[in-house]
Amino acid sequence: MASKLQLQGDDSVLLRVTHCNIKSFSSEVRFSLQMTVEAVKEKLWKKSGTSVDSMSLELYDDTDAKVSDLAHNTRPLGFYSPQDGFRLHIIDRDPSSLTSGGWLEDTSLVEKYKISDEAYNKLDGTFRKFKEKMGLQNSETKISDNYMEDLCANIKVGDRCQVEPGDKRGVVKFVGRAETLAPGFWVGVQYDEPLGKHDGMVKGQRYFECPPLCGGMVRPDKVKVGDFPECDPFEEDEI
Repeated sequence: MASKLQLQGDDSVLLRVTHCNIKSFSSEVRFSLQMTVEAVKEKLWKKSGTSVDSMSLELYDDTDAKVSDLAHNTRPLGFYSPQDGFRLHIIDRDPSSLTSGGWLEDTSLVEKYKISDEAYNKLDGTFRKFKEKMGLQNSETKISDNYMEDLCANIKVGDRCQVEPGDKRGVVKFVGRAETLAPGFWVGVQYDEPLGKHDGMVKGQRYFECPPLCGGMVRPDKVKVGDFPECDPFEEDEI
């Protein structure tokens, strides 16, 4: 009877390894054809977690047709005539194996750590404590409705003014609180040139009328009123 044993010196074979319990497990591993089946199992135990005693091996060709069961631990791998590209499938016979039940892949099967709100609130450095701290800081720095009201005492509608930054000149068109802006007092300015952002309407609320892109709403500390005549664009510097 002809023997299946095909050993040629130090020949090796590259096999794709799969696992019955771990669907995502797929690894290409090179084996010496002189290795015994038991030695192959030892090598696979370190990669798959299935113990040698609980492991059975099946060999499939490159068309995924089953070639043989590697049933004899003492026989060399070459006895079964594997070729590059063949698949070596691990069967885990242990029902209590770490790989069984799918929990190595399905995280929904893993018991989650839970903590009560009372215990969590006693911990330091948590995200909840951080949010509470930031909320407290925000409440402490909340802008009042009278913010910068005192700076508006000398600013009146119709005053000529200069606005920082940029020394933009214009005329005051509004002074007061703005419902669609942050709390506090604001000054509406019609610039002499189209250096603004709107025509006096901000977020659907009209505060004054002016040509498009000539309107701006700024805080009072940015506005200086006084003798700021409209600049003559044709005026030349003295030579």
